[in-house]
Amino acid sequence: MGLNIEEQKAVERFQKDVVAPSQTKLVILDFWAEWCGPCKALTPVLEKVAAEYADKGVVLAKINVDEEKFIAGQFQVQSIPTVYAMFQGQPVADLTSARSESQLKQALDQLLKQLPVKAGADEGGEGGQGGPSQQDIDQFVAMGEQALADGETERALGIFAQVIEFDNANPKAIGGMIRAQVAMDQADEATKMLEAIKSSPVYASIKDDPAMSAAESALELAGTRVDDSELAGLREKVAADPDDMDAQMALAEAAFAAGSRDEAADTFLAMIEKDREWKEGAARAKLLQIFEATGLEDEWVVSTRRRLSRILFG
Repeated sequence: MGLNIEEQKAVERFQKDVVAPSQTKLVILDFWAEWCGPCKALTPVLEKVAAEYADKGVVLAKINVDEEKFIAGQFQVQSIPTVYAMFQGQPVADLTSARSESQLKQALDQLLKQLPVKAGADEGGEGGQGGPSQQDIDQFVAMGEQALADGETERALGIFAQVIEFDNANPKAIGGMIRAQVAMDQADEATKMLEAIKSSPVYASIKDDPAMSAAESALELAGTRVDDSELAGLREKVAADPDDMDAQMALAEAAFAAGSRDEAADTFLAMIEKDREWKEGAARAKLLQIFEATGLEDEWVVSTRRRLSRILFG
């Protein structure tokens, strides 16, 4: 085909993520980029409508034009966002002008009347007839995690809630929703949700999932929140006695709960560098708990883990 290795890989990814699903489903193909403001405004609309239309056979696929330049070039994308409807490997409509929820739904309704789109899950999928496939659900969970990592907590909360409507025993969506509530200072609501899950029959099958452990860690860390005057008092106490490790621990926990992640990380890392075995490695254990609660793919976590590794192994 005259393609280099990277272009071949790009085509393979496109075949897997877009062409294959489009054989039976209607794929909304969104060309976007991190720096594109209008893309960020359109994304929640596309995600919401795709989730609502999942049982009708609609799937959302996103192409980052900076990462997939070859594919964007094949579609002759001149500006973003550019949005196409794909069916059986071919673009069947340009949806770029459909920027509102009502406009997008109207366009999809017309296409679904004209095309033999297979509603519900794919054959062999776990979503069941009349609902999204497991692949669709996993896709939305990933979107929710990305939104949470980007600090778009309200959007993440909405995505996880939509997933739970289709799969009320999905531990990643449940855990993600609890973590989003904590991030939005809704610890009471998150606690009630966790208690309700623990009392439900589904809990036995999900209690050992890492997503549930992360949610419980997020709630536990939220419990160390103090008011501004108490936080200021802890800072003064640490400044007055830099050797007071208990005070440093209290400050780090309170700083993280207050949203001062960098201050928390700096304090924990200083403690580990000074005495990594203090109270059987309590500072490191608490920092790892924070990583778990925040999400291991979060950029701040990745950066802080590198700093921790340099202290421990460098």
